[in-house]
Amino acid sequence: MPNVHHAAGLSKVVLLDSKSAEYFPYPEVRPHQGEFIKTICDAVEEKHSVLIEGCNGLGKTIAALSACLPKAAEKGMKILYVARTHRQHDRVIQELKAVSRKHTVSGISVRGRHEMCLNPIVTDNVLDARSAMDTCELLKARGRCRFYANMEEKSGEYFSIQQQLSANPHGASEIQSVCRKRQFCPYEFVKNLMADVRVVALSYLYVFDPMIRALLLKSLKIPLNRVILIVDEAHNLPETAADIASTSLSLFAVRQAELEARRFGYKDVTEFAKIVRSEIEKRIGKIDKEMLVPPDFLLDLVRDKTDVQEPRQFFEQLYRTGNVVRRNLLLEGRYPRSFIHSMGDFFLKWLETVEDDSFVHVASKYFSKYRGIAGKLEVVALDPSRITEPVFSEAYANVIMSGTLQPLGAYARITRLPEDTVQAVVPSPFPPENIMSVISLGTTTAMEKRTPQMFRKIVRRIEEVVENTPANVGVFAASFEVLDRLKAEGLEDAVGRPTFSEHRGMSSRENERMVSDFKARSPQGGALLLGVLGGRSSEGVDYPGDEMNSVVIVGVPYAEPTPRVNAQINYFEKCFPDFGREYGYVIPAMKKASQAAGRPIRTLTDRGAMVFLDHRFATSYCQSFLPSWIRQNLKILPDNEGTIANELKAFFGETS
Repeated sequence: MPNVHHAAGLSKVVLLDSKSAEYFPYPEVRPHQGEFIKTICDAVEEKHSVLIEGCNGLGKTIAALSACLPKAAEKGMKILYVARTHRQHDRVIQELKAVSRKHTVSGISVRGRHEMCLNPIVTDNVLDARSAMDTCELLKARGRCRFYANMEEKSGEYFSIQQQLSANPHGASEIQSVCRKRQFCPYEFVKNLMADVRVVALSYLYVFDPMIRALLLKSLKIPLNRVILIVDEAHNLPETAADIASTSLSLFAVRQAELEARRFGYKDVTEFAKIVRSEIEKRIGKIDKEMLVPPDFLLDLVRDKTDVQEPRQFFEQLYRTGNVVRRNLLLEGRYPRSFIHSMGDFFLKWLETVEDDSFVHVASKYFSKYRGIAGKLEVVALDPSRITEPVFSEAYANVIMSGTLQPLGAYARITRLPEDTVQAVVPSPFPPENIMSVISLGTTTAMEKRTPQMFRKIVRRIEEVVENTPANVGVFAASFEVLDRLKAEGLEDAVGRPTFSEHRGMSSRENERMVSDFKARSPQGGALLLGVLGGRSSEGVDYPGDEMNSVVIVGVPYAEPTPRVNAQINYFEKCFPDFGREYGYVIPAMKKASQAAGRPIRTLTDRGAMVFLDHRFATSYCQSFLPSWIRQNLKILPDNEGTIANELKAFFGETS
């Protein structure tokens, strides 16, 4: 893998002389944006992938698009732009619309079937992506979806609208609105549009889940080696890839499978589900949170507790039985979910991983939504490259970008990017005087230091930040336990401002409402937002201007050393000797801290203060994992009252 380089400076003239200038829609480039574009352009021109870090506010979305569009047009290729959130997908369409005012370009954004579907059988039930896909295919095959049927019955109107929408960029919500008026299936409409547009913005799952990817490529009518893949906010990809390869079966699902089998008269399935339920209950009764389960657990269970001689055949029978149940439910006009099917599917995946050391098998205990004790079995993937490498090795070129990717070498190794991948870090576009980053000594959330005295000291430090910040302040703690301890020591009363707090089990809709209310307080004297590192509020949400002037990072968000975390460390240690703990434990924590720290800095005019309340951030080891745009002005403050206040007065006083 080549060494990381910092992209050399480029003038505006160089950008305008390039092919990218035809697609860049704005009169001027932002500082270092030209470097970002040229680095990607040069890599894609040579059919190389590029792993590139660029700070928030650089304008990475339009930079990546304008760099890749010329090659895609020249070669007749597609650009797949993958990102986690709808907000990011919408941003891609907004930028393409800006491009279209200068150069002809087409593109669409795609959402999941459940989000785009109009059929009540799907919309009235909460589904994951795989269940939505299975249900949709079943409804179409049985002729139970009028929206799908309308597309054939009104084919003239359908093709006319399709031609209109494929000529210019359109977002998923726009297409859904058009389809609702005409009673067409929005998902099928979008799927059929894919072959006719240049850019498709969609979630990670479409590209990295092997089964869904196969369907996507069929709709695109183009192989993966004719695709330029842009992965935005790519720091999330390793964890997402591991989640895609993992699966679970809850105690609730097993109970439901037992009831379902009894209802439909499957006595052998009823008895088996009862045995499995009993064994899971025994396991979780012996643990506090989780334990590793021997891979042969299921095989031994079947052989010892049942008359089944061939476990695989029995699990395949469960899967087929579940399909029969689903068809029967659909004929009854009911939602075709089968827990027997889910159980069979899970057990087959368990068997596939029995002899694979890149998976571990886990039994875990947790509290349900209603605070009752619940449990589940899990197949946990430890190697994200099993999901990422098949995509990265096949695509024409990959553009992997984020504001928090360092150390780039570690990321490239974990995801198995091609050996000739270009690695680059583009400097921050923000004037140094717009960013204040400090570490306060004398504070920590290390387990052995979690005393009432320490949490009271942290509360006082937060109080200093709030008192000396013009408007809104965000506080993101290492965990909910740390956040609860801060509240117990009087944080909310101490700050004297309206407080908005994230809580366990908070829905995305609740969180969006809370964040919106918090932002609205900025012109009214400011407010305090409390959340956790790695949570919804600390990643993927922008707080420009006075929506968040200061952010406080409380503690290093190291994962609890559970059996699965230790298994991850041990697996990486085997794959990358001497780097297991770093790759599996340290880097994920530092990325969460870095993501949260960057929340106040979103536009070139923003001024933001980042305050790290844990002395461990001051070590050269931890600092080496922080992005350069945080490190460049980083100051370590002594353990004295008032030092943070003085820094903030000087920083914000410059604009008062």
